[in-house]
Amino acid sequence: MNLWWLLVTGAGLAVLAASVMLARGPAISAGEARVFHIVNGLPDALYWPLWLPMQLGNLAVGTVAGLLVALVDRDATVAIGVILAMALKLVTERVVRREMSDHLAVRQRPATSQVGAARRGSDVPVSGPSFPSGHVILVAAVATIVAPNLAASTAWLPPLAVVLVMLGRVYVGAHNPLDVTAGLGAGLLLGGIIATFVG
Repeated sequence: MNLWWLLVTGAGLAVLAASVMLARGPAISAGEARVFHIVNGLPDALYWPLWLPMQLGNLAVGTVAGLLVALVDRDATVAIGVILAMALKLVTERVVRREMSDHLAVRQRPATSQVGAARRGSDVPVSGPSFPSGHVILVAAVATIVAPNLAASTAWLPPLAVVLVMLGRVYVGAHNPLDVTAGLGAGLLLGGIIATFVG
């Protein structure tokens, strides 16, 4: 196994495990609520600047973006990796959610679990389990797979995309902070495993 992919996979597992452990409390913690309200309370003017990159977490948009990188580089292994990430994102999300099944009543969408949460956009759910963030799983996995194919001058784009999706999902009121960190961990873990075997 390539040392880089081992480190990425290990980091993903560590972030996911820490997020799961912290999210197992009987309620959303005061610290997590504070972080949520800081991000969710940012000015409304940020909606459109965050909305566009946030679409990279959408199953179709994120997959197409990853496939475009593969097409430009004429790299079939990256294309295979992106398609696997799309398919396994759904499986990964279900596995993590099953692990958290006893705590999903607490890990509800912010409109239900946070007092005074701002919900921006008609597609942001009011209720239902929100742990982990599927948007972040997908964008982190795809970013992990395509990053090595980018030139040094554009290598900052995948991590930036992941950070913007994480911020955006909290900002619009779709997720609490630990939902997106769990998505980050799961996505890095998934992307690292796929890259190890496909790359």
